[in-house]
Amino acid sequence: MSEHDDKRPEENGDTRADERGGSGESGNRLRKALPQEVAASVPAAQDPPAAGAEPEPEPEAAPEPVPESEPQLTGRQRLVKGLWPPRVSRAQLIVAVLLFGLGFGLAVQVASNSDSDSALRGARQEDLVRILDELDDRTQRLEDEKQGLEKQRDELENSSDQAEEARKQTIEKERQLGILAGTVAAQGPGITMTIEDTKGTVEADMLLDAIQELRAAGAEAIQVNGVRVVAGTYLTDSGKGVSVDGNKINAPYRFKVIGKPQDLEPALNIPGGVVQTLEKEQATVTIERSTKIVVDALRAVKRPDYARSSSQ
Repeated sequence: MSEHDDKRPEENGDTRADERGGSGESGNRLRKALPQEVAASVPAAQDPPAAGAEPEPEPEAAPEPVPESEPQLTGRQRLVKGLWPPRVSRAQLIVAVLLFGLGFGLAVQVASNSDSDSALRGARQEDLVRILDELDDRTQRLEDEKQGLEKQRDELENSSDQAEEARKQTIEKERQLGILAGTVAAQGPGITMTIEDTKGTVEADMLLDAIQELRAAGAEAIQVNGVRVVAGTYLTDSGKGVSVDGNKINAPYRFKVIGKPQDLEPALNIPGGVVQTLEKEQATVTIERSTKIVVDALRAVKRPDYARSSSQ
């Protein structure tokens, strides 16, 4: 064996070693270049579990949180929840205001009616009888007036001298209208009512209520402290007194009234009427009946500015 041959195995061995070394280095370079693929392939390359070996228990998944159930609401609670907080539109607000105004007006009307009804319910039997008598008297007066007008019509139709009969009736009617207009004096049965007002609490509207009550009871002529009361009379407060048609009068207020005393006095004394209202104001009211009352305060004749008789 030659020297060359002896060296060849060594060289060959070195070459193989170099090849093995080169392969190792190439493998290392490959692992460094593809670390993820190698790592990803590792689990897939795992061998299946051996027969008879117990499988490893899989980790249990964490239980999902169960949402807490809302408490069951009753019907009333659901209604309250739906109504509050309120959701009001503009149209609903306007309707609510209108309904409130209507309800308030009805309540005031009912309250006023209840007050008048309660006054009658609390009245004594004698007062109720007097009120009924007054209503009967008013009905009788209207019936008498109706009969009087029918009588005048019959006299005009049956009179032989209708012109003379018409003239007589015209004169009588003029006298009656003069009494109502306050242009002529009048006398007859009636009452005198005196109102003492030491506290100064009597006002014009209270005296006006007295005049209206007397007219409703059939008063034909009224005079207050020397001032004749007519259809157009007005009353106003004037300092500590009252002004009647611009004429100031002071207490005591004295009313001279011609009419049927049996009708006039009860009309002022009805429960809740003129007398009770004045007494609540600490005024003193005195009423006297008389067979002869003289009303002599006169009003000047005023010619109308625009009205004219249709016969002219």
